[in-house]
Amino acid sequence: MMWLNRHRHNIATLLPHTKKLLPVIMSRISLKENGGEVSATKDYTNGGGVRDLYGEDSATEDHLITPWTFSVASGYSLLRDPRYNKGLAFTEGERDAHYLRGLLPPAVLNQELQEKRLMHNLRQYEVPLHRYMAMMDLQERNERLFYRLLIDNVEELLPVVYTPTVGEACQKYGSIFRRPQGLYISLKEKGKILEVLKNWPEKSIQVIVVTDGERILGLGDLGCQGMGIPVGKLSLYTALGGVRPSSCLPITIDVGTNNEKLLNDEFYIGLRQRRATGKEYAELLDEFMRAVKQNYGEKVLIQFEDFANHNAFDLLAKYSSSHLVFNDDIQGTASVVLAGLLASLKLVGGTLADHTFLFLGAGEAGTGIAELIALEISKQTNAPVEETRKKIWLVDSKGLIVSSRLESLQHFKKPWAHEHEPVKGLLDAVKAIKPTVLIGSSGVGKTFTKEVVETMAFLNEKPLILALSNPTSQSECTAEEAYTWSKGKAIFASGSPFDPVEYEGKLFVPGQANNAYIFPGFGLGLIISGAIRVRDEMLLAASEALAAQVSEENYDKGLIYPPFSNIRKISAHIAAKVAAKAYDLGLASHLPRPKDLVKYAESCMYSPGYRSYR
Repeated sequence: MMWLNRHRHNIATLLPHTKKLLPVIMSRISLKENGGEVSATKDYTNGGGVRDLYGEDSATEDHLITPWTFSVASGYSLLRDPRYNKGLAFTEGERDAHYLRGLLPPAVLNQELQEKRLMHNLRQYEVPLHRYMAMMDLQERNERLFYRLLIDNVEELLPVVYTPTVGEACQKYGSIFRRPQGLYISLKEKGKILEVLKNWPEKSIQVIVVTDGERILGLGDLGCQGMGIPVGKLSLYTALGGVRPSSCLPITIDVGTNNEKLLNDEFYIGLRQRRATGKEYAELLDEFMRAVKQNYGEKVLIQFEDFANHNAFDLLAKYSSSHLVFNDDIQGTASVVLAGLLASLKLVGGTLADHTFLFLGAGEAGTGIAELIALEISKQTNAPVEETRKKIWLVDSKGLIVSSRLESLQHFKKPWAHEHEPVKGLLDAVKAIKPTVLIGSSGVGKTFTKEVVETMAFLNEKPLILALSNPTSQSECTAEEAYTWSKGKAIFASGSPFDPVEYEGKLFVPGQANNAYIFPGFGLGLIISGAIRVRDEMLLAASEALAAQVSEENYDKGLIYPPFSNIRKISAHIAAKVAAKAYDLGLASHLPRPKDLVKYAESCMYSPGYRSYR
């Protein structure tokens, strides 16, 4: 009877789901009270004298067994549940109430001391990938401590759980793979994607980050191993934007890979076939989008991540009118860069319309940023966007995009084909266009050469240089190169982090145009307003909100982005502006509208502090 009393809640929860199995259970085991203890009438002991009640140890490989578990965590199962595990922080009372005596050392450590110990341990690792693996292990062991660590040490740990380290993690994902995170939907699941979604244990999902792994950062096609990106992005949704981890779902859609190295890698975890394209690809994605909406509803945010250019634009255009979709590579990057440009005006002077912009790279990021800049200039000047685009020039692999190339251009490049004679290289384009702002989104490292930076410094008193490509190895130039080659004149920001640089006795602190400034707060704003669609006006609102968070102290250091140490506050302000715009556009479904959206956003944020258990 003691055993029954101890697990009565577990049995009550379990029985409604085991109706079909009840006859099997009753035929196998008969429990009776015997002097206060429970015994089985049949002897299911194995060679060691340990009861094998469910036949797991005595079964051969051909026999079927039932993978039993309990619905209410206690004892050993509680310590293995990352959502509720507190490790040595379980109090004396909790250890008694939840059958933890003897399963833990006697010491009781609070969360602050646990955090201190873990940060000490993490700093002992010299290899960034080892830190990444340690953080992922912590996330799978103790969810709240993982997020506490990340929130309190965001500037130190952001490069570990996201770019640049996550790029290396994706490259080696098959080798470091330990246990699955998120959902894997491959061509094998075509026709039953809805069933796959129902396999996920959480039923109330608010944010999905999905990739097909074809263009991971600047590293190319990593196939199924691109899962590190959705996992990393969603950990930032929680840590930086306060979205509950249980409402986040990372998904990788595996349609194969064209990466020969992966196809020949014995440890590769994905489909060993060339990428599906055309109708087969489109049908799988369409089934996925319909299944998500059917399973999770109209207001689930679907964030497309690291799709190749040709698919990224098509997916965004196809589903933006029927689903709540957001592409971080196109829209998130654009929003964070526009915020930096708006903030930089205090340092370089003038209005956005007074500047000339030259991009190296005309893919998702480059054209997305260019379009949002054009929209902001149009908003400020009331000029048509077709006119404001003429302030913006793009260089791709074939040179400056000009009108004489119009017929051969991909559709998303055509709006940027202006009247000009053909120009081949970036340096010649800089000399011809004379930009005040140079933006790199090419995914190719070392392309902002010394001659390019020196020319920018010759043309401008304060040239604005943004080397946005990730990871660090793919950055168009380093912070040191930008400051040194421009003789300290450049205002510099990058996609991946760089250390401060000392030049001629002055310390320069480079900014980081990291999408993590935007997408967590942007997503939170959509959630708290119950938005049903994403519009460009929301992206502009997010950019303006981020730019407004740059302080005079930041400007004095040459920064055009606020420090990440304030990111939760920044995200709350971005969320409030995005939500306000959703209400203004009539796209919000959570009514009535809160009076103070900033306070409301803060109140909705997930807190990783430990809870007390009854």
